[in-house]
Amino acid sequence: MSVIKMPTFLTVESALKDSGLAVTPAELHGLLVGMISGGLPLDDKTWKPLMFDYTNDGMGWPDNALKMGSAVFQCTVAELSTDNFALDMLIPDETETLMNRADGLSEWVNHFISGLGLVELKLDKASASLKEALLDLEEIARLGIDEEDDLEEQENLFEQVIEHARICVLTIHAELGQKVHNDASKSVH
Repeated sequence: MSVIKMPTFLTVESALKDSGLAVTPAELHGLLVGMISGGLPLDDKTWKPLMFDYTNDGMGWPDNALKMGSAVFQCTVAELSTDNFALDMLIPDETETLMNRADGLSEWVNHFISGLGLVELKLDKASASLKEALLDLEEIARLGIDEEDDLEEQENLFEQVIEHARICVLTIHAELGQKVHNDASKSVH
């Protein structure tokens, strides 16, 4: 079995910009993870109309951007379908400033929440832990970096915030996301 590898932030950014789309890699990935975690079917077709409506006024994407979006989708499904629930957020890496990374995390989290909304998340039957995770994510989306404070301390805190956001997302996905069964006798519900 081949391992699906997530394209780099810069590769995705270049493909989206070259296609004239006003969506960042963090926004794209956040939306996809939100939709998948909210119960979107795991085929490679369902996400496209939702993404087109949200990012391009219902118009399809140019081929290069669509291929890149499909690669991000497939990698995300693969990550969330493993038994150890891995999730690498597609946000700017350590080569970027802390401010840019924090902005990327905020974009990612805001669009994750939007992705849940696109698949019409119903909170009335959600568990207390899911509701708490969602409230934590809403708070994380509003966090900022103060350039006047100790940046080294903020860097350490930022890493903790990323890990907490990841745990919140995986909590939501565990409750609502579609499951992939390797056993052919089981069906996906």
